[in-house]
Amino acid sequence: MKWLPTVVAAAALLMGPLHAETFPPEGAWLQWGGPDRNFIVETTGLADKWPDSGPREIWSRPLGNGHSAILADDGRLYTMYRTGNAQGREGPWLGEETVVALDAATGRTLWEYGYPSVVQDFGRGAGPHSTPLIVGDRLFTIGSNKKFHAFDKKTGELLWSHDVVQELGAPPLSVRPIVKSGYACSPAAYKDLVMCFVGGPGQSVVAFRQHDGSIAWKSGHFLASGASPVLIDVDGQDQMVFFAGSLIAGLDPQNGEVLWAHVHDAGNDFNFSLPIWGDDHILFSSSAYQSGSRAIRLERSDNVTTTEELWFSNRTKFQFLNAVRVGDTVYGTHGERSGAFLTALDIKTGESLWRHRGFAQSTLLYADGKLIIMTENGELALARVRREGVTVLDQTQLFDTRSWTVPTLVSTTLYARDREKIVALDLGVQER
Repeated sequence: MKWLPTVVAAAALLMGPLHAETFPPEGAWLQWGGPDRNFIVETTGLADKWPDSGPREIWSRPLGNGHSAILADDGRLYTMYRTGNAQGREGPWLGEETVVALDAATGRTLWEYGYPSVVQDFGRGAGPHSTPLIVGDRLFTIGSNKKFHAFDKKTGELLWSHDVVQELGAPPLSVRPIVKSGYACSPAAYKDLVMCFVGGPGQSVVAFRQHDGSIAWKSGHFLASGASPVLIDVDGQDQMVFFAGSLIAGLDPQNGEVLWAHVHDAGNDFNFSLPIWGDDHILFSSSAYQSGSRAIRLERSDNVTTTEELWFSNRTKFQFLNAVRVGDTVYGTHGERSGAFLTALDIKTGESLWRHRGFAQSTLLYADGKLIIMTENGELALARVRREGVTVLDQTQLFDTRSWTVPTLVSTTLYARDREKIVALDLGVQER
């Protein structure tokens, strides 16, 4: 292992737990999905059009393979990568992953931490796939081989770690998929805990204490998947939703009790997208292959949560990238092996409102009344979306390799990456 800090703190900093009622600092991007884990950013001042050459580049630098999203906090960026061939399906790739902290203003490396990581089936893209998590002054990461690390985010000092395959007997890879590219679940925080899929009998999900990595609880006998958990409130009760291999389930984050479960089986544990929760108690989930999109309503009475399926459709399948809900409409890119289109669904009925060709499969952000679209082909686009249709405002070719990473938006600065580099772009209105 290696630890290459650029700056070392003179003393340890106080690192308190994040409670359910705690809000992230303004402009911070501390977790998968952004400030509210829903890919929606409360910001203004985005331009409607870009220069002919595209948005102004603030900086750009090589980074490396991987699909981990970029966290932003207190003038720093955090992500993960693996060195290797970004273009080929056969590599070669190093048997090591790296956690990196960058200066947000310049892209300069502040510290790195590398550790051994066995190369998996990376024909469709090398890991790491999971996105880190920041809680207070701690940074949590999980690599392709289920190695869990906790760092001091400012110095890069390793605070604790777990190899859950070796220590807990977790399966090294998912059980049913033909493609076994490695771990992808991004961890979630609740009070003084951090939790994620682990896998194995009675430990589908495991919650660790943030301060020392000790296990608080284990729960579940269901198959794990590559999806990330999301915290919701059901009639006053906090529940952590896990989109598992063949079902979607709600757990009590305090003790791991399974509160409810609803079948959603893609046939291969390929449930990847983050479920979307609304104030109307509707939970949306989608995957490809033998499944599709569905909405269920959760209701809680006498301490019992029940599920009611509102609709299911196998005509719209969000394969592995994210969707966004705005009002009563869900936007995402449908597609499996070839071809894709941007589409809109009515959250209450499942009705397909429109379909727009012209984009490959894409990750999405919604900010300032606009949809920021990052296609897997490296094209960046800006659009206005409504229930009536989509208006493409501008688009530019940004990357040369696959980009399966949802960008990060802090104020009007967009941080994006593909399999070779990371860039910072100014999406704000430009002075003339």
